[in-house]
Amino acid sequence: MTLFTRHSASRRLALIYPALLVSFLWQVASDANASDKPNIIYIMSDDMGYSDIECYGSEISTPTLNTLAADGIRFTQFYNTGRCCPTRASLLTGLYPHQAGIGHMMNDRGHDGYRGELNRQSVTIPEVLQPAGYRSYLSGKWHVTQAVNPKNDADKHNWPLQRGFDRFYGTIHGAGSFFDPNTLTRDNTFISPFADPEYPPEEMANGEYYYTDAIADNAVRFIREHHFDSGDQPFFMYVSFTAAHWPMHALEKDITKYKGKYDAGYDAIRSTRYDRMIDLGLIDRSNTQNWPIDDKWKEEQHWDWDKRNMEVYAAMIDNMDQGIGRIVQSLKDTGQFEKTLICFFQDNGGCAENYGRGGVGRDRSATPDRDIIQADYLQPDMTPKQTRDGYAMRTGKGSMAGPADTAIGYGRGWATVSNTPFREYKHYTHEGGISTPLIVHWPDQIDQGGRLENTPGHLIDLMATAVDVASADYPTEFHGGETIKPMEGTSLVPLFKNEPIKREAIYWEHEGNRAIRVGKYKLVAKGAQGDWELYDINVDRSEQNDLSVKQPFQTKKLAQMWQTYAERANVLPLNPRTNKPPADNRKQKHFELKHGATLDSSKAPYLQQRGFTVQATANVTGDGVIAAQGGSNHGWSLYIQQGKLCFAITLSGKQTIVNSETEIDGDVTVTAAIKKSGQLKISVNSAPVTELKLDACLTGQPLEPLEVGRDSDGVVGKYEPPYALNGNVEKLSIDIP
Repeated sequence: MTLFTRHSASRRLALIYPALLVSFLWQVASDANASDKPNIIYIMSDDMGYSDIECYGSEISTPTLNTLAADGIRFTQFYNTGRCCPTRASLLTGLYPHQAGIGHMMNDRGHDGYRGELNRQSVTIPEVLQPAGYRSYLSGKWHVTQAVNPKNDADKHNWPLQRGFDRFYGTIHGAGSFFDPNTLTRDNTFISPFADPEYPPEEMANGEYYYTDAIADNAVRFIREHHFDSGDQPFFMYVSFTAAHWPMHALEKDITKYKGKYDAGYDAIRSTRYDRMIDLGLIDRSNTQNWPIDDKWKEEQHWDWDKRNMEVYAAMIDNMDQGIGRIVQSLKDTGQFEKTLICFFQDNGGCAENYGRGGVGRDRSATPDRDIIQADYLQPDMTPKQTRDGYAMRTGKGSMAGPADTAIGYGRGWATVSNTPFREYKHYTHEGGISTPLIVHWPDQIDQGGRLENTPGHLIDLMATAVDVASADYPTEFHGGETIKPMEGTSLVPLFKNEPIKREAIYWEHEGNRAIRVGKYKLVAKGAQGDWELYDINVDRSEQNDLSVKQPFQTKKLAQMWQTYAERANVLPLNPRTNKPPADNRKQKHFELKHGATLDSSKAPYLQQRGFTVQATANVTGDGVIAAQGGSNHGWSLYIQQGKLCFAITLSGKQTIVNSETEIDGDVTVTAAIKKSGQLKISVNSAPVTELKLDACLTGQPLEPLEVGRDSDGVVGKYEPPYALNGNVEKLSIDIP
């Protein structure tokens, strides 16, 4: 409503200032021409496999998606990019992810294809549709910018409102708690889910905050407000669910539906799905193999725990479908359903990551472990340290997933079930990593509703499709004269009418995993050093019979095509690690430094998969960093905060902070020793003050420097750089066994 008020005000100003009158009249004419254009809604789920919704073979109840499929089209060979943020970059821009600047994740790897920011040589769907008379809305996950903690408004240049959306509700970051998400934002402002007057408990679908519900409810709100505030103006909406990405969080009412559903085990569930997929016509027994799940991917000792993980996963998908149902109903209630194109798809295949699955877990304590957090507190962590009501987070085998105080993924065994019957997972470019359902629903614009479409497609096609149905013009220049890269995709609209489309090839690359699809042939490689494999997808969609040796000419031809693509699309160099010097100081085991010293990553201690001991003799007169190495991805920091000694460690972006509760003042010797197993011991003046077991030692080598007395280049702890020490470090020693 606020944005509509500002819009109305701008029109009043146009009447006051003649210089703006021409622009105003043009907008009125544009709105009139736009009144007959369809609405467009793109709905994307997160970390789900090809067979995870009911109309693609699953046992999970998805009646809304089933109904959309029954009246629309199900694509059987549609593809994403195999990973979350590259998919989002590609979807939004109609380019391959490297062309949009996000070939990997949200870190700058020193090359234009790997900047970790949506670049200015690309345009988003809302930026293209706005001149065609569209308003645009986003509800859900963004994840195409590094600015998850911006210092000022200028840092938000790649936030949704700065990239064409009129309204936004969701998260800037890529993952987090479903009960207390970090970077939750309304429009351009961070908000707490528990102090948001625009979405109070009485408006929540289930009476309590749950992010999947919130995404759907705010999408519904945008639809209703658009109808009442913007008349017949068409809209584009991007609904970006985080279901069913880890952590496995769900409402108990939804979990209850699936209790006992997976008692039969991984193989039985996968076999049932396979048979159902064949019955539905999605796959054929003659061109797929339902190969067995390796026993080492299955949980035996903790079977009840892993069965629960899948029950929660199913509940997450069920709840998402309920939310899509509310979105559909809001379209019907406002008379917009018949004129709305709806597409549902996924960002990558099932996720085999081991998040939260290490070690042995525990039951929830009877009483809170910690203080209650205030409602207006902005929870900053991907994995919260505790729940709002004071319970510490639980991970590991035996910690039953579902509640807000758990942080667990569902693992490789269930990911294999999700990807039935395909190979590999999220990250990879074999079919299990990149195959997605695509359901297209558009009343009166689809011939033979309920049919299957076997033509290969890719999410780059969704920009071209939006441009087509909106009668929009894709620009050659934008962002103040920047040359815009041409669309890579092909409109899917002819397929809606049972007409063919033409394309030369579809390409992929992520983390060195590569592929190209030309007609029935697919060339694919696992890892930057992996050999090319060739498959005839028409007869071997499960990718079990490598033809590269039998058909060397075809292999060479496709490999050359992929190389040409890689050279023009900013893919090379293949899977660059960093734009900084490599950390190669593997032989030196002892270091001695003084206050103010800095060692860049090539000279700093090499700590990946190693234990180490850091000892500092210092005169401390206040807070600050004693020593730190690394940054927000991998690193450690020994520092004083509020007069107490703290140790922080980041492991693949997961931050753990250990507060020793020991006050530090004056002359002191502090020691932190971490073993390869993750066992941490902190001592002050040779007296132990803290001992505990971390998840692991450093799993990756820190790329940022080692600094003594400050942390200015990549922050490890919870402080603002450089967080210089009040005092002096007389001697710092680091020893590696």
